[in-house]
Amino acid sequence: MLVAETWRVWGGVILASVALVPAGALVVWLLARRRGSWRTALCDVAMVAGTVPWLWMILTPAGHGRSVNLVPFRDLADQLGGPSPMEQIGGNLLVFAALGFCLPIRWPALTPLRVLAIAAGCSAVVEIVQYVLAIGRHSSIDDVLLNAAGAFLAACCARYVAGWRAS
Repeated sequence: MLVAETWRVWGGVILASVALVPAGALVVWLLARRRGSWRTALCDVAMVAGTVPWLWMILTPAGHGRSVNLVPFRDLADQLGGPSPMEQIGGNLLVFAALGFCLPIRWPALTPLRVLAIAAGCSAVVEIVQYVLAIGRHSSIDDVLLNAAGAFLAACCARYVAGWRAS
């Protein structure tokens, strides 16, 4: 039942993302020809293609109003006791995972801790935008923590997958 509801709500985002894969491949090819580097071209496109769909979901209005929680781990505890904790927590871990994975490959001086800081800043901006726009979303420090943690874990994985070494 959870899969059907997720597909009903977010199927359009998923289909649009998949439909744009050929365009992304073309952009990688064009950038690689222009720059002479497949690695940087692929990283640039993957950072955008892997992050924009999540931002689309996060910034999709869900009614009116706003709420905020600045107490760490309060919403996380509620999510763990809720009906779909893995969807909520897993989704938050994936928001900036592509960014976290590609940043240190694209710019090797970016250690996982630097990626953590960048992702936390980006996530804080997204939560502030949700609050300011009053799009019916709940802004939470726990979302910032999970988004940043996902980027950090992805940056740690990058060193093994791409041969990147922390400095």
